[in-house]
Amino acid sequence: MKAETVPPEASVAVRVECGEGAALQLISDRRGSAVWKATGPRRSVAVKVGAGPEGAVITARETAALHAMGRGEVLAHGHGQQWAWMVTPWYDGPSTWEILAGVRAGGGDRDMLRRQMAAVCDAVAGLHAAGWVHGDLQPGHAVHTPLGVKLIDCSWAWHPSRLFPSHLFRGGMPHLLAPELAAAIEAGARPVTTSRRAEVYALAASLWWAITGDWPLDYEAVHLDPTAIRAGELREAIGSGRLPLRSTGRARPGRGAPGPFEQAQRRYSCNVPSRLWAVTS
Repeated sequence: MKAETVPPEASVAVRVECGEGAALQLISDRRGSAVWKATGPRRSVAVKVGAGPEGAVITARETAALHAMGRGEVLAHGHGQQWAWMVTPWYDGPSTWEILAGVRAGGGDRDMLRRQMAAVCDAVAGLHAAGWVHGDLQPGHAVHTPLGVKLIDCSWAWHPSRLFPSHLFRGGMPHLLAPELAAAIEAGARPVTTSRRAEVYALAASLWWAITGDWPLDYEAVHLDPTAIRAGELREAIGSGRLPLRSTGRARPGRGAPGPFEQAQRRYSCNVPSRLWAVTS
């Protein structure tokens, strides 16, 4: 999308929040949803616009989720026949993927690694303690700010009484799915409902990926090329339970996962709490 596609009402909200002359920088544009960073003399905000039947519904649902969470993060929002938009605070800081880039390269500060892993775990644990499930955890959906980790892209968040799971949700990134959730999706379970236990697995898988640059499951061990099959086939393979976790010995040079973290993910089937990594690292 281009800046000209930002609805006039959203542009007015940006001026109110940021001041006159705010500049728009496109951050992402995929699958009918675009995000801009708007910067003006007073502050910076994020502007999300969903276009088309599905994009508009997904953006409107994220607005509803943030309202239901009571986080006070929706500064303005609106919708039309073919679009929906919202304005939220802009969070300054790197994503989990970005902050662990040095570790993936074979360097980095191990104490920093432990602190950042603990911060992500704290954020997810706090969400779960409030009865919420994010639904789509991945390294790009956590921002490390001076005030702590902020979880973003909450379109698929759900709560047992405040907001039910969406029938539009397809499960998120297959590589990060817990085996039982992957199996349920392929068995036709709708709506796709991520449990807190499955989200603990997604958290572990996300951190593994961000630390090592490798997927947590060892596709090579069963002679499977994940880039050569469809998402449904990948979910079916994951749901079968026949894919082993990648061991640090099979990680690429400079990309070994920390021992305690590997142990934490391997103990996932024993209902490991999401704070375990911060305790054992």
